[in-house]
Amino acid sequence: MRGAESRELTTPDLVLLSLLAERPMHGYQANLELERREVRDWAGISRPQVYYSLEKLARRGLIRAAECAEPVAGPERRAFVTTAKGRKALANALEREDWALQRDRPSFLTWVALSWQARPGVFRLQLRRRRKFLEKELAREEATLRAIRREVGHRFHEAVWMVSLTIRQMRVELRWLHKLSREIPRRASARYPQ
Repeated sequence: MRGAESRELTTPDLVLLSLLAERPMHGYQANLELERREVRDWAGISRPQVYYSLEKLARRGLIRAAECAEPVAGPERRAFVTTAKGRKALANALEREDWALQRDRPSFLTWVALSWQARPGVFRLQLRRRRKFLEKELAREEATLRAIRREVGHRFHEAVWMVSLTIRQMRVELRWLHKLSREIPRRASARYPQ
C-alpha cells in the first residue's frame, strides 16, 4: 500500500484512520468529534464524506467493526476502529513528500489578482469585509487555542502548533490589509505589460 494505493487515500480517509486509531466510534460519533475539534478548519471533510470514507476503509480492511463504549442504535451505527493494516497505510501516506511541497491557493488572493476588473469602490469594500472576517476568525482561533491548551495541558502538541500558526498567519494578513488600505490611492496599472 506504499505507492499508488496509499495515494488513493484521501484527506478525509486519513483523518478518519487517525481518529479511529484513538478509540472505536461510529459515523455519528466521528462527526461529533470532528466538529468538537474543529477539524473542518484544516481538513476538507464533510458529514457525508465521513460515511463514504468509513465504507471505503472497511472494504479495504483498514478499519474493522469494534465494540463501542456508547450504546449503538441500529446497524447504521456500527462502531469502527483502525486495524494494523490501516495504521500502516496511514503511516505510509504521511511519509509522502507532497505534504511538505504544496502551497495553498487562498481565494482572497485570487480575488486580489482579478480585482482590477471590479467596479469602483469594491476594492475598499472587500478589504473591509476581509478585515472584519479575519478579526472574527482570529478571536475564534484564540479561544480555540485556550481550550486546546486546557485540554492537552501543555504547549508542545500538534493542535497547539497548528492553531498558533493559523493565528500568526491571520495577524500577518491583518497587517497586510492595513498596508493595502493605505496604498489604494497609489494603485496603478502595470507600466510594462509586455
